Amino acid sequence: MMFVFMLFLAACGEEIETNMSRDVQDFEFTTQDNESLALKDLERKWWVADFIFTNCTTVCLPMTTNMSKLQDKINQENLDVQLVSFSVDPEYDTPKVLQEYAESYQADLSNWSFLTGYEFLTIKELSIKSFQSALEKPPEGSNQVMHGTSFFLVNPEGEVIKRYSGTDPKELDVIIDDLKAVS
Repeated sequence: MMFVFMLFLAACGEEIETNMSRDVQDFEFTTQDNESLALKDLERKWWVADFIFTNCTTVCLPMTTNMSKLQDKINQENLDVQLVSFSVDPEYDTPKVLQEYAESYQADLSNWSFLTGYEFLTIKELSIKSFQSALEKPPEGSNQVMHGTSFFLVNPEGEVIKRYSGTDPKELDVIIDDLKAVS
């Protein structure tokens, strides 16, 4: 059983309760626009990450819907926050496929990137080591990747500081409140 120590992060005079403290390992991947996005491009920015894939028939649907709603709330609140969705099926999810997926959710790509362009083992290592989120190849005879359903808040220093449910729409207000407190 894993015990999570609750930490407090002070920013702008306010504190948010955190439940993680993991450095994001360095990466440089390909966006839906066939451009490069690296960890260094996110330095000095708050960002929210998740792990999805476009062929998903279960949890990715509510997760991406919630990320889209989160983006609307971020834009309404004028918050300077980036959203990053890592594909866990990079073989299928080409930039073109991710572009179409983003369009189907009316994603504003000015602050939401969908990433691919790596081997499965690379994204598995990033998911597990940096985000403490399980990731497994599909079982025999299936194309459904088994992955975590969390959203992750990453601070401007590249540290994952908080995990939220990516499938629970009630969590969106918690994320917004936290982002308002730290930005």
